[in-house]
Amino acid sequence: MDFKLYGLCIERLKHQIKLADKRRESAPMMYNGRMVLEGYETSDIDEIVDLLELYDLKERRLESLMEKLEEIAENASLLVRRKIGFGFDEAGHLCLYLFYY
Repeated sequence: MDFKLYGLCIERLKHQIKLADKRRESAPMMYNGRMVLEGYETSDIDEIVDLLELYDLKERRLESLMEKLEEIAENASLLVRRKIGFGFDEAGHLCLYLFYY
């Protein structure tokens, strides 16, 4: 199996997941099934490419970016053994989320 995680750090993700779980314990109903692990404060595709080191992204379109981010999130989810994924917050900024089911 070939994993490429680009700008994600698994150890940092594991630490962020522990912190998220502690926050959720204190207010379980506040998070509506997901919690932000990382917020990137941008929706600009070029900035996201730079932040996450996605330099092999062939097309700089939202659809291509989201496909790449989904692939990265699936790989990272396997390694941290929790469901994570990328999405946009209410302000339109990219975030990495931890999902609770």
